Amino acid sequence: MANDGTTWHFIPPRAPNFGGLWEAGIKSVKTHLLRVLGNTTLTFEEMTTLLAQIEACLNSRPICELNDDPNDVAALTPSHFLIGEPLVAIPEKLQTNFNITPLDRWKLVRKISAHFWQRWSVEYLHSLQQRHKWNSKTKAPEKGDIVLIKEPALPPTKWLLARVLETHPGQDGEVRVVSLQAKSGLLKRPVSKLVAISSH
Repeated sequence: MANDGTTWHFIPPRAPNFGGLWEAGIKSVKTHLLRVLGNTTLTFEEMTTLLAQIEACLNSRPICELNDDPNDVAALTPSHFLIGEPLVAIPEKLQTNFNITPLDRWKLVRKISAHFWQRWSVEYLHSLQQRHKWNSKTKAPEKGDIVLIKEPALPPTKWLLARVLETHPGQDGEVRVVSLQAKSGLLKRPVSKLVAISSH
C-alpha cells in the first residue's frame, strides 16, 4: 500500500467521536451483539465463529451501484475492497426459535447470528432511508435507478437489489409505486419499501 502512495490518518486515542460514520457502525454492532448474546456464555471457537458471521453481514452491505450497465443489478460492498468480490454464504434456513440443548452448540451460534442479522439489517436499512415526513419533499425513484428492496425474511448477507423500470405516479403526480427488474423477475413495490443505492 505504501508503494501506491497510501497514507494513514489516525484519530486521537479515546476519542471515538472523531470517527464519525465508522464509529457509529461499531456502536451499532456492539449494541446488537450485547442484545442478542444476553447472558449466553460462548467458547472461544463459538465466539470466533459468531464474529466471523457478523463480519460477513457487515461486509455484505451495499454501498453504491457497481457499474453503469442497465442490465446488471449489482452493488459495491465492503467485501469488494477486502477480497475483490461479493461475499458468498451458504444459504441456510433462517432459524431463530428452536430449543438449544447442551449438545447442540452450533445451533446456538446460528441462532445468535440470525438474531443479530435481523436486528442489524433492519437498523441499517432505516439509516439509509431517513425520511423527514411532511417536512421536506424527497426525490422519487426514477427509471434506471438501482434500489435496495426491504425484505425482512432474507438470510444473512443477502440483499434484494433491483433496477427501476417504470414509475407509477398517482393523481397528484407523486410517485408512490414503481415496477422493478430484480434477478428473480419483475416486481412492483411501494416507494416506502425501497432505498436508493444510485440515481441517474
